[in-house]
Amino acid sequence: MKKIDNLIIAKKKFKSRLIVGTGKYKNMSECAKAIKLSGAEIVTVAVRRVNIVDKKKPLLMDYIDPKKITYLPNTAGCFNSKEALRTLRLAREIGGWKLVKLEVLGDKKTLYPDMIETLKSTETLTKEGFKVMVYCTDDPLMARRIENAGACAIMPLAAPIGSGLGIQNYINIKIIRGQTKLPLIIDAGLGQASDATIAMELGCDGVLVNTAIAKAKNPFQMALAFKNSVVAGRQSYLSGRMEKFLFASPSSPKEGII
Repeated sequence: MKKIDNLIIAKKKFKSRLIVGTGKYKNMSECAKAIKLSGAEIVTVAVRRVNIVDKKKPLLMDYIDPKKITYLPNTAGCFNSKEALRTLRLAREIGGWKLVKLEVLGDKKTLYPDMIETLKSTETLTKEGFKVMVYCTDDPLMARRIENAGACAIMPLAAPIGSGLGIQNYINIKIIRGQTKLPLIIDAGLGQASDATIAMELGCDGVLVNTAIAKAKNPFQMALAFKNSVVAGRQSYLSGRMEKFLFASPSSPKEGII
């Protein structure tokens, strides 16, 4: 019997290994359709930017059912630990969410994470009972510290948020993969479906995509492309890659040549 290959985060199982964001779309209808086509079962929600409270305005819940899709509140736009902690505590009060995504930014131009503030926040949130998925740099040493602080998933960037540059440091991602048993999810910087395939072939457990889908000329087609690329990349990784050779190796056997 074939073993079911689920993504497991904080003991919860997901069939899809693609996580998508809910920002940057033209409207919530477009967002909801793209998410449906992507097959994603987890969506990130920027608590400070996406309306989940004001009933006089369009509510995200009216378009994406939180009973069917797991909401992952995040701290997008927070530049220190105090802001991040307040945002996630608010999310818990509003919707009872304990599975959260932490990002504490250190610079408005690059949007790189401030790892000192991130580490401090991870420790605090974990003690308060949160299950914390952590946006971080691709530094293996900091990734290990984040793991030791109690994170339930490590989410290194591929490239700066929204840049579309794809994975810039294959080596560090492979090192992090080799040293952790936590879910490893590429977060930020992917630009096209093939970037997701590469991430999965490196052994990542999943990818998080927002801008690459939302800002594509056809976001619905791109959502489908990412859905398929994640599946293909995972299958490729599990298949076991052929060995690399410096020189040619004939595909036909040498024996029996006329």
